[in-house]
Amino acid sequence: MNDELLVEQLFQHLVTGQREGARRLVNDLYERDEIATEEIVHRIFWPALEMINSLFRADQLTTLAHNYAIRLLRGLIDQAHAHYEAQPANGKKVLMFCGTSEADELAGQLTADFIEAGGYEVFFGGGGIANDEILGEVGEHRPDILLMFASAPTDAPNIRTLIDQIREVNACPDMQIVVGGGVFNRAEGLAEEIGADLWARDPQALRDKLDAESARRADPAQRTVGKTRRTRSAA
Repeated sequence: MNDELLVEQLFQHLVTGQREGARRLVNDLYERDEIATEEIVHRIFWPALEMINSLFRADQLTTLAHNYAIRLLRGLIDQAHAHYEAQPANGKKVLMFCGTSEADELAGQLTADFIEAGGYEVFFGGGGIANDEILGEVGEHRPDILLMFASAPTDAPNIRTLIDQIREVNACPDMQIVVGGGVFNRAEGLAEEIGADLWARDPQALRDKLDAESARRADPAQRTVGKTRRTRSAA
């Protein structure tokens, strides 16, 4: 299977609003039964979504093409979720949020579906949720993992503040704070600098890391963003 060719073909169907063509291409992949649905999502859908986001941010994709693509891809992602092979429940709870744009919401939905199929119980709140509401949900649900995935650049300061607040009040001390996708892919080192415990570039890598590195926690020395601010405040 030529992944690059398939991504390009799907992308062309998406940005031109060719619903039947996109569905035909994806259904053909399902009928071949060569790879699992999760692999199709990871190797075809996710790169297509990243291409759409990248070109739209660079002003190389019209709003109409972007809207065609996001709405059509959402339907394909919904369809794919029904084909996932769900793993047994692992007893771990994830509270998840994302950026406010439609593309961020779609990336968040794809990621939530992906990790839910891996056996996690997922509460996906989407974007635009205030920090005090998130803190309230942390107290209510006592999740094993707080996940901010596919966040926009404007979300980074709020996420940093949220991490500060969680550490300062020692809210849910065993909880792992995880970030990824979105701005964290474009700003290398940002996740570590704001004090996240774990980070990943895409849904597959995220699920793998959640499985393999559940005990990982941030080293206070890794945190650089905000240190000057706190030092001046103390002074």
